[in-house]
Amino acid sequence: MAASETAFVTKNPKTRKRVKKMGFDSENDNKSTDDESTTRRRRSSKNAKAESSSESDKEATGFLQQLPDKPIHGNEESLFSSGSDFYNFRGVLNNCIILLVLSNAKQVLENFLKHGILVDSVNAMEHFVRDPYTWPSMCLILVSPLFAVVAMCCEKLLNKDVITAKSLVILHVVNLIVILAFPVAVTLCGEPSPVGAALALSTYTVLWLKMVSYMQVNYWCRTAADKTKKLLEENEELKKSGRVWYPNNLYLTDILYFIWAPTLCYELNFPRTKKIRWIFLLRRFIEFVFILYALNFFGQQWIIPIVRSSVKPLKEMDYGGMVQQLLTLAVPNHLLWLLFFYWFFHSVLNMMAEILRFADREFYKDWWNARTVSKFWQHWNIPAHRWASRHVYKPLRNAGYNRLVAAVVVFGISAFFHEFLVSIPLHMVRLWAFTAMVMQVPLACLTAIKLMQGQIGNCIVWLSIVLGQPIAILMYLHDYYIIHIDTPGRNGTDV
Repeated sequence: MAASETAFVTKNPKTRKRVKKMGFDSENDNKSTDDESTTRRRRSSKNAKAESSSESDKEATGFLQQLPDKPIHGNEESLFSSGSDFYNFRGVLNNCIILLVLSNAKQVLENFLKHGILVDSVNAMEHFVRDPYTWPSMCLILVSPLFAVVAMCCEKLLNKDVITAKSLVILHVVNLIVILAFPVAVTLCGEPSPVGAALALSTYTVLWLKMVSYMQVNYWCRTAADKTKKLLEENEELKKSGRVWYPNNLYLTDILYFIWAPTLCYELNFPRTKKIRWIFLLRRFIEFVFILYALNFFGQQWIIPIVRSSVKPLKEMDYGGMVQQLLTLAVPNHLLWLLFFYWFFHSVLNMMAEILRFADREFYKDWWNARTVSKFWQHWNIPAHRWASRHVYKPLRNAGYNRLVAAVVVFGISAFFHEFLVSIPLHMVRLWAFTAMVMQVPLACLTAIKLMQGQIGNCIVWLSIVLGQPIAILMYLHDYYIIHIDTPGRNGTDV
């Protein structure tokens, strides 16, 4: 390279760097390689680097075009190589989305051609209103707040020295047992529809979790009463802050607000917004109605025909047919699950929070990016995770138990309630949901291994969701068919 050309290059540092990268500066060729390797590892400020790189490319290209051989080659990495600075694969994602839509559109078309229109929302509503067997579930839901009022009254009796602390514990334990036993007895005796029974049992499960939190928080406040009193005496600003202190929280409106608030963890002072955003509330209500209809549509039109067609291979123990039905059910079931997640955790909970001016809206985190099973369970249901961490995991850890024991207890409680919400409405106990939840512990340990972390761990999480749920559905369908359908005088068409 001529001296004049070298001088031209060294006038602009960005141009000099570009020429070095293309291999035309032999003076610092070895150092250039090290600098490039270091630069590739720096992934911050991508936009700024892209703009500066574009300017330097133009200047370098202008210089190189003055050379007689018009060079066009340089030291460049392929875009898919790990050494490349390229990370924008949005087009590939769009292609995957299109392929997914087209493949499912084929199944939807085949479904319509084979079964016609199966959706009948009016008939479903008429069944819910007219069928007397659904009323026990409705009555269960309506009377559920009474148990919360009982818990509040027990706390008040202790505060007024009517009962002892030991008597309060006994009353709380009895109340918690009745909260779970009462809906089970009504469901087994009244025989409501499985959907109505599952809804009622879900309500009482949430109530049970809330009452455990209510009982523990009030206990913490009682034991810290002297410390709180001293704190208020030393800090006048805190005393005038308007915060509620124990036992001033023991009144009806407080417990009723907690019952309806979209959280499982009790506090004496919940964060509140200044006003209701009516436009935001309207959007969530529209989502609530539209997605609820979509859930009903996909359930009747897509899921039920697949479930009915699964009866024959399950009855005949045709393993090939069962695998086929599993794969057929996986995609529509997963889409239904994703719709339900958005409907409940975003639309319903945000709508309730907006009406109650409840300020904490972190109902979920980016569970879809979870690279371990543990992270998935920590991110996908924040209210449940906070309850488990606050009232089970941390107390066990503080009591001296190791992490594994605390995690097993947490997943054991979760497994119990998953089985509780499935077995009781179906009038059979098969422990498939319980086993699935317990197996999350070894699966969490597997994805915690360094080799399994990253994208491999994320794929394992997704596979456990996409295939795990259809497997459980088919197992319960098989057992339900054997117990309730495969009887003399009936056939699988009743499913």
